[in-house]
Amino acid sequence: MKSVDLSRFNNRWYKPGNIFKRSSWYLISILFFRSALPYPSKFKVSLLKLFGARVNKEIVIKPCAVIKYPWFLEVGHNVWIGEGVWIDNLTFVRIGNNVCISQGAYLLTGNHDYKKESFDLRADPIVIENGVWVGAKAIVCPGVTLRNHSVLSAGTVASEDTEPYTIYRGNPAQVVRQRTIE
Repeated sequence: MKSVDLSRFNNRWYKPGNIFKRSSWYLISILFFRSALPYPSKFKVSLLKLFGARVNKEIVIKPCAVIKYPWFLEVGHNVWIGEGVWIDNLTFVRIGNNVCISQGAYLLTGNHDYKKESFDLRADPIVIENGVWVGAKAIVCPGVTLRNHSVLSAGTVASEDTEPYTIYRGNPAQVVRQRTIE
């Protein structure tokens, strides 16, 4: 029976940006995003744009947010990103309009292929459509699309796409009921 051999791991195919760009972003991120100091969201948005993010109007970014690579990020209008949100975007993350990502939520685009002896890196995009609410400490796994106005309750793990206007809870995410907006 074969086993994992991490000495064979090779992710040379993965090129997230040159070392200067990544290092510069890392320093900016530590100073202004990962910090507990409440820097204005408009200032943070301007920094994201400077590093290639496609970001629209009226974005709220709370302290201690982590965004891996802004050049792989697109954010719509009226989006809230809560304290301690981690957007681990090794590849593209698209966030629609009127989305709330609550404190401590984790958007995870990277994973490993556990079937491969070399434990290859995998990166799959995440799409969060309009009106979605990602609850506190919820996790969105690689390749998942959260459909319009779906809700992930606190601590929910979404490893598959959601249905529109549907509320989910648990690990793995299970349908609780339909979402009705009055």
